[in-house]
Amino acid sequence: MIYLDNAASTQIHEDVLDAMLPYLKEQYGNPSSIHRYGRLAHKAIEKARKQIASLINADPSEIFFTSGGTESNNMALWGIASKKPSSKIITSSIEHDAILEPCKKLVKNGFDVLYLPVDNRGVVDLDVLKNSLSDDVCLVSIMFANNEMGTIEPIAKIAQLCNEQKIPFHTDAVQAVGKTPIDVKQLGIDLLSISSHKINGPKGVGALYIRHGIDIDSMILGGGQEHGLRSGTENVANIVGFGMACELAKLHLTENISHMKKLRDILIAKIIKEIPYVTLNGDIENRLPNNAHFTFLGVAGEDLIIKLDEYGIAASTGSACSVHTQKASHVLQAMGFSHEQITGSLRLSLGVFNNEQQIHETVSILKKVTTELRSVSPFKEKYSF
Repeated sequence: MIYLDNAASTQIHEDVLDAMLPYLKEQYGNPSSIHRYGRLAHKAIEKARKQIASLINADPSEIFFTSGGTESNNMALWGIASKKPSSKIITSSIEHDAILEPCKKLVKNGFDVLYLPVDNRGVVDLDVLKNSLSDDVCLVSIMFANNEMGTIEPIAKIAQLCNEQKIPFHTDAVQAVGKTPIDVKQLGIDLLSISSHKINGPKGVGALYIRHGIDIDSMILGGGQEHGLRSGTENVANIVGFGMACELAKLHLTENISHMKKLRDILIAKIIKEIPYVTLNGDIENRLPNNAHFTFLGVAGEDLIIKLDEYGIAASTGSACSVHTQKASHVLQAMGFSHEQITGSLRLSLGVFNNEQQIHETVSILKKVTTELRSVSPFKEKYSF
């Protein structure tokens, strides 16, 4: 099996699993309890908070645990918006549904939402953003890197524009954390969403970084956990695993980026060279080191995925969270792609456990299945396949 869908989820690291097991088998106390079991659980959570904060150069007290990236995004949007009713939110047209769907609900609740346009690389228009910032804007939320294309946005410039106007800036960094250096202080980020299972940690846990001084409302009320922002008994084992995943990501960040970038560049070069009528999508330079997104003309991306799966290769067309809807990619539509280009899209996303041999094998099989599919394609005559 060759797993090339790491943008959807990643293999849990053995060290992460080892760190979690004691909190599933022996140390099962409630972290709110004052006895020894509770104190040990609480101590483990605070250690994980420090590990996560260290990865993005935040203070531990600025890290708040959630159930994952979707909840972190919702917490940022609703938590800020509730402080300033009937105001405006600025986001982009290529955000994950975990941003776009809450924004739709916010519109129904009396808020205005401005969706920034992007160019054909998926980069937001900074001029439109600059001209749209005003006193009635309560939040700007722009993703750090796109989950489909891998394009990295000009986060530092966006943050600077927001900071100059004293408007809180949130970024969905679910795809970027652990794959590119992130320093929230240096970048000027106010809120940042993280997901554990994107960085070789367990599913069902994430975090929201909230800079000191940013005031948000709590979404989940109850026992007052997470300083009252997110009540509910903490998922201790998963939080511990999340912390270890962040510690490993920081420890091996440089080598992991180098490893994934090397494999990505080999993958891109071989596909473009060996398979005709294929184009690389997204920003050529400013992209995640593990993401390669292509358009295969004359072939349906879903057919490619099915064929690759038959050979033991896992890939995708885009966001795993929206595959079941069978809707055309809103990201590619926003970038001006035609229906044919969107239909033929394929995302291959690498992870730290992939190797070069897998890349060569993947391209060989991809070349074979593309030829097979194009031999019966309705576009056969158009492109002389």
